[in-house]
Amino acid sequence: MTSTPFGRVVTAMVTPMHADGSLDLDGTAKLASHLVDQGHDGLVVNGTTGESATTTDEENFATVKAVVDAVGDRVAVTAGVGTNDTEHSTRVARRMAELGADAVLIVTPYYNKPTQAGIVEHFRSVATATDLPAMAYDIPGRTATALATDTIRRLAEIDQVKAVKDAKGDLFEASRLMAETDLLWYSGDDVVNLAHLAQGAVGVVSVVGHVAGAQYAEMVAAVDRGDLVRAREIHTSLIPLVDAIMHVSQGAIQAKAAMHLLGVIDSDFCRLPLLPAPDEHRALLREALTKSGLM
Repeated sequence: MTSTPFGRVVTAMVTPMHADGSLDLDGTAKLASHLVDQGHDGLVVNGTTGESATTTDEENFATVKAVVDAVGDRVAVTAGVGTNDTEHSTRVARRMAELGADAVLIVTPYYNKPTQAGIVEHFRSVATATDLPAMAYDIPGRTATALATDTIRRLAEIDQVKAVKDAKGDLFEASRLMAETDLLWYSGDDVVNLAHLAQGAVGVVSVVGHVAGAQYAEMVAAVDRGDLVRAREIHTSLIPLVDAIMHVSQGAIQAKAAMHLLGVIDSDFCRLPLLPAPDEHRALLREALTKSGLM
C-alpha cells in the first residue's frame, strides 16, 4: 500500500486521561502503539476527537511528544494545530515541528466566521510557518463555515498544503476537486469512508479506526486493487460499529468508551462539557463490537 506524508489508514486519537482529568501520557503512548499494531500508518493527535477544545497548549505539546517518542519511527504523526486565532496556531505549529511531528492538521477557524479570503490567509500563515506538510480540515458542522470550492483551489496553490480532510459530505464536489488539484483527499467521516475511497480518496482519518484499523487497512487495499466487492463487505460488517460510535452520542466519547471496554486505556474520562458514555451507550457499543467480531 503506497504511503503518503500523513499515512493512509489514520485514526484521530482520543487523548487518554486519568480519572481526575489529568493527562495519562503513559496511556497515550500505549494507545498509540496499540493503534499502530492494529494496522494504522498514521495518527492525528490533538484533533477534535482528542478533545483539543479543552486541552492546553502545554498538554498538547506533551501529548505529541509522547506519541512521537512511542511510534514516531513507525508511522506519520500529524499534530492538530487549528484554532480560530491565526497567530496562536502559527506559534503552535512551529512548536509541533520542533517536537518531531511529521505534519500538521489545520481546521477552518470556528466561531468568528471569517470570510473565505480570510480563511485562505489563515491557512497560508499557519501552513507556511513550518516546512511540514499540512492537511486542511473541512468540517462545517463544527466550525459553521465550509471551505468553498474556490477556496480549496486556492489552498492547493500553497506549497505546504498537501491534503484535505473532508467532513463536509459533498461527494461530487470532492470528486471535482480531486480531478482538478493534486491534493490528497481523506474521508473525515466514517459514514462515507467507502464512498470517498471508491471515487479516489487516498485514505481515511477515522474515529471508528480506534477499533477497526485492520478492517480499514483491508478496505483501502481492496479499493487499491479494484476489489469493490470485498470493500463493500468490510463496509457492511462495520455498519453496527459506525452506528454505535458515530450516531449514538459523540465520537470522542464513544471511542474512549470502546478503548476502555477493550482494556487499551485505563479510564474513559472526558473533560466537560463532554461526559463519559452512560451505561446504556456502553451496552450498545459492547453489542456492536461483538457483532463486528472485535470483542
